[in-house]
Amino acid sequence: MKKRTKRVIGGMAVAAGALGAVGAFLKKKRKLGANQTIKNAGDVWARPGMEVTFRAELMPGRERDDRTFRVKELLPSGRVSLHGVDGEHAEKEFEPPR
Repeated sequence: MKKRTKRVIGGMAVAAGALGAVGAFLKKKRKLGANQTIKNAGDVWARPGMEVTFRAELMPGRERDDRTFRVKELLPSGRVSLHGVDGEHAEKEFEPPR
């Protein structure tokens, strides 16, 4: 190939990569929306009334029933408040749902 042809093909490859990156950025921005901290109703890990169980490492020496609590409220930050336990708790503090 001629030198000029190689430069044209290289430029087209760089342009295609740039367009792909811009498209991915715009798609992600549109998906997140204006307020990134509040999750969509279908995109939450817990709902009010749902039972969650603390991981055994956080409450050693307690049986599963003693580590299980009911969700009182889902907070805008994605954390939850529980009936019978003070404070806010994150998803990583609990066992995966059964």
